[in-house]
Amino acid sequence: MKLLFDFFPVIFFFIVFKFYGIYAATAIAIIASFLQISLYWLKHRRFEISQTITLVLIVILGGATLLSHNTLFIKWKPTAVYWVLAIVFVTSQFGEKTIIQRLMDSKINLPKNIWKQLNISWCVFFVLLGIVNLYVAYHYSTAAWVNFKLFGALGSTLVFVLIQALYMTKFVENEN
Repeated sequence: MKLLFDFFPVIFFFIVFKFYGIYAATAIAIIASFLQISLYWLKHRRFEISQTITLVLIVILGGATLLSHNTLFIKWKPTAVYWVLAIVFVTSQFGEKTIIQRLMDSKINLPKNIWKQLNISWCVFFVLLGIVNLYVAYHYSTAAWVNFKLFGALGSTLVFVLIQALYMTKFVENEN
């Protein structure tokens, strides 16, 4: 359910794009991101870092798209989000706990070196996904890019999460 909540601005963007085009979809994505972060705040009384990064970048790059009528700004937004997240993940390597460990260690117990490996793999995943996004943005139509943004990026993320889960099962430390 959380994954659906995290992707609902992208889903709204996709639906509005199909009926009204890139500029209406961009405006809806900005509104949906504000709504998403507001609902999260009301429920948890805190902000989630990935939603905050996304909101800031959608306002800046989506706003630039709407003001300039240049679709490249909105097409760069996913890459900017992925690369900022990659930076956050890689810098967390130098703290006491990595980002991935802070997010999951209440649910699963793994050795510290495995947390670091998982964290770096997320960093690499985000860098590569950003590169692929730019490739699609510059080499395919806007409609193809929108389809990639929803199905390609979401599908890749789901597959990556599954691979991570399978990898983690080899190293789970029992509480007993």
